Amino acid sequence: MSQKYKYQWRITKYNPEFRDENGHYTKIEDWTSSYDIGKVFNGQLFTFEEYLHVESAYINTILMFLKESKVKSLRVIGLEKHKFKAQQKWQFLYEDKFQHVQLEEDMVIDVEDVLTICKMILRELMYCQLLVKDKIFIHFGWDYYMYIGTNYQSAVAIKFASNNGLYVESFQSPYYLSQEEIIRIIQWALIDDDSIAGEEELKKIPLKEYQNILNLSDEHPVTGIFKLNTQHKDFFQRFLSHKMDFSKYEYYLWCNN
Repeated sequence: MSQKYKYQWRITKYNPEFRDENGHYTKIEDWTSSYDIGKVFNGQLFTFEEYLHVESAYINTILMFLKESKVKSLRVIGLEKHKFKAQQKWQFLYEDKFQHVQLEEDMVIDVEDVLTICKMILRELMYCQLLVKDKIFIHFGWDYYMYIGTNYQSAVAIKFASNNGLYVESFQSPYYLSQEEIIRIIQWALIDDDSIAGEEELKKIPLKEYQNILNLSDEHPVTGIFKLNTQHKDFFQRFLSHKMDFSKYEYYLWCNN
């Protein structure tokens, strides 16, 4: 069961005229993160106001794509929660409403929540992907890269992005994986030891069975990393030569390419 998106774009603040023949961006002095605020680029101080202008262009572009795709809600995939350090709460990148965002993997969020969530992702305060199966996905990469895939040509959203200083290029998201590309592996490590002690690849398990055992929706592509517990043992043991021992090891399901 693959998730298919007819159109995929890379949407960034980076002018493609500065890319070399391999697609690498060659303009060295350019900010790549919200944490670059206050630094000097090309002799100019990069200010919070300038950052907000670009951030707003990204988020409003997302909202335009959602509107054109007639999407009212999205699913959270690959959630990584970041704990706020005490000093972060006093920084200008932190907003009080961020502490009230309560997300869980596979949760469905309303479009009204997208602004806050995407703002947190762009400010590197959390990470996730957003999607509606076979309709739209939103991926964020390092260095302020964004990727959107839809089944609509989205001419209005693309024009909006361009009019607001962003560059839209036809480009497959490096974070997009079809089910045929995904490799799923059980990894184990000694308890209280982060180093991998062993791993085995899983094969010929239908996606639906993964979704069922992990209590995921049928929209979830089962990508990312999932910590397993004893409730998962009987299911996965059938596919492993390694004898699972939760008293000795911690187990993870790793799903990527």
